[in-house]
Order: sequence, then C-alpha cells, then structure tokens
Amino acid sequence: MSNDLNKCLFIGRLGGDPEVRYLPSGSALASFSIAVGEKWKDKQSGEKQERTEWINITAFGKLGEICGEYLKKGSQVMIEGKFKTDKYEKEGVTMYSTKIIASNMQMLGSKSQHQSDQASQYQQNNQQQPAHQQQPSQGVARDADFDDDIPF
Repeated sequence: MSNDLNKCLFIGRLGGDPEVRYLPSGSALASFSIAVGEKWKDKQSGEKQERTEWINITAFGKLGEICGEYLKKGSQVMIEGKFKTDKYEKEGVTMYSTKIIASNMQMLGSKSQHQSDQASQYQQNNQQQPAHQQQPSQGVARDADFDDDIPF
C-alpha cells in the first residue's frame, strides 16, 4: 500500500462543449478543457498581471455522460480528480500530454446557468484498479437516490 496521494482540484470555465465518445465496452468518455487563472500585482512595476492556464479533463462512465449532457462552453465547474501524464512519439520526438481524470464534478454559478439542479454535483466511484487494468471504473452516485433524480 502506497502513502502517495494523487489528487487535484480546479475551478474554471469550459473553453468549449465537451466531446463525448463511447469506448468499445459501451462506457462514455467525455473530454473538455477548462481555463483557470491567477491575478497578481507586479512588485516592481505595480501593474496588475494575469495568467490563464488550460487544463485538459477526461471523465469516464456516468460522470462522462453527465458532463456531456449538462456542461456547455462557458460553464463554471469545480473538477476533482487525479493527474495523469501520457507519453507518445510524434515524428520521432517524445511528447508528453497531461490531463486530469475526473472523479467529481460540481457545476458552479447561478441556477439559471444550469439545465438541472439534480446534475449539479456528481462523484464517480474512485475504486483502485490494478496497474495492468486500463478500463475506467464505473461511476456511482454520492447518494443512493441520485440515479432516480436524473431525467435519463
């Protein structure tokens, strides 16, 4: 058993609508990016500075379906998940891609921005799988009545 922790939490706005596709197993996979930023005052010039970072998010299973259904470009969300780096070759050069594998999504902002209160918070079951298994775990709701409230 490892004492290491891989957990991230970001609040940001979607840069575009989520792209949802389905794996051969039938499980949904949603991909989208959120913009997160920081503001500070430059110590030397006194000018206000701002920086935006784009975070790539992947959500599997029921959480992926919910993201695809309820999130839209500009939506403000809180995403909790684990950090993952993929390594690949492109034209003989080793490249790296980082993303967050979402385990929890909460829609933020006013109610008028959302299609449904029932989908405003969802947590995917974060069961550990052996390293050799690459299939994502199926999601479960935070409370037992959650699935009954979702209109699909």
